[in-house]
Amino acid sequence: MFTPRAFAEHDLVWLDRLLQRDPFVTVLTTGADGLPELTRLPVLYRRDGERIELLGHWARANPQARQAGAAKVLVDGPHGYVSASWYPDKDSAARVPTWNYASAELRGRLEPFDDEDALAALVGELSDHFEAGVGQAWRFEPERDEQRRQLRGIVGFRFQVEQVQIKLKLSQNHPDANQQAVIAALERLPGHASHELAQWMRRHRGQAAAGD
Repeated sequence: MFTPRAFAEHDLVWLDRLLQRDPFVTVLTTGADGLPELTRLPVLYRRDGERIELLGHWARANPQARQAGAAKVLVDGPHGYVSASWYPDKDSAARVPTWNYASAELRGRLEPFDDEDALAALVGELSDHFEAGVGQAWRFEPERDEQRRQLRGIVGFRFQVEQVQIKLKLSQNHPDANQQAVIAALERLPGHASHELAQWMRRHRGQAAAGD
């Protein structure tokens, strides 16, 4: 992922925030024909210091479920259009529209597994985690044959992260007045997406100021 120095972030708390916000990621591998393959799916995120692991599963029929080894995972964050007309110095010829966003690219190794007990534990943990997020309490019950049979249709994976690249393109390359004007303009727009992007800009500015 192309990341100019101004937008590179190394504090892993931002990866925590990205995956807490949206654990629906893109898994990228290279197929047997040498072409890229990708799957969009939800994951469980675990971090202990700099040790990071993602867990999830594919449909067994997915060709990616037969792959192991080197892979990438792309993590999405908030994003939105920024109009050059919002800048106080908008008359400058250097000011043009852009797109602000937050994202991460993780490189590491996929370790597929299809042990039935391990799959049951994974599906149970996934359902417990995401049910809690919507205020519900459906549970996977592996002791019920009709539910346990569903495990035959999936392959689980662990993704051991070896390299993290976080990109926060949040107008850091602009003067302070421009940054504040963009935040204010985003907050005036209707819709959650623009307000969320403004919040991330505020939070990043606050953390940068605290670091100073």
